[in-house]
Amino acid sequence: MQPQTISTSVPSVRNVTGARGQPASDHFGMVATAAGVVATEFRYKRDEEIYGEDEPSDYVYQVISGAVRTYKLLSDGRRQIGAFHLKGDVFGLESGSVHRLTAEAIVDTTVRLVKRRSLEAAADTSVQVARNLWTMTARDLRHAEDHMLLLGRKTAMERVADFLLEMDRRLADVAICALPMSRRDIGDYLGLTLETVSRALSQLNDEGVLELSGARQIVLRNRQRLSALNA
Repeated sequence: MQPQTISTSVPSVRNVTGARGQPASDHFGMVATAAGVVATEFRYKRDEEIYGEDEPSDYVYQVISGAVRTYKLLSDGRRQIGAFHLKGDVFGLESGSVHRLTAEAIVDTTVRLVKRRSLEAAADTSVQVARNLWTMTARDLRHAEDHMLLLGRKTAMERVADFLLEMDRRLADVAICALPMSRRDIGDYLGLTLETVSRALSQLNDEGVLELSGARQIVLRNRQRLSALNA
């Protein structure tokens, strides 16, 4: 789904030039500022498609609030989630002319987007823009490599432990890890069934490694033990 085709039910659209007030680690914000490009914000409802597989990759996106999943439907109907994008994360930065995966809002989500052509043009004339684009691309590549290792070489418990540590690291500013994604999402990300994910979480809860305080709220009680499971 391309941004211009979003229905009128989307409640808010704002244009902002640059990305003032972004943290130093926000490479997307620094790129937008250095390039002087116009960024547009769109809001998407829960489970609403942001773009589809094989659609033109005309825009690059950043999550402002909410969460996004990118996935591919396999020939047998199964869904493989490639990544979860949380607040501040950049997605949709492709090497080719089309998107390889579909992107959907997991919950009500706001994203900032800029035209890919604008970024590419700026990178041709600015070393700073080119460097920051490379940093974002390298980060995506590292995540893809880590995910490939996780799916290919780790047991079910190791995969769940790895995921919890990843979310703990990325949601480090909150006391309770309130996950936006469902257990089915987690299973499709880890290559596990819903039942396997639920059993692993229940076992970790029984062992005191974590505490399940709600359907999607997890308190990690023993990070050292969790790290040992992921070793």
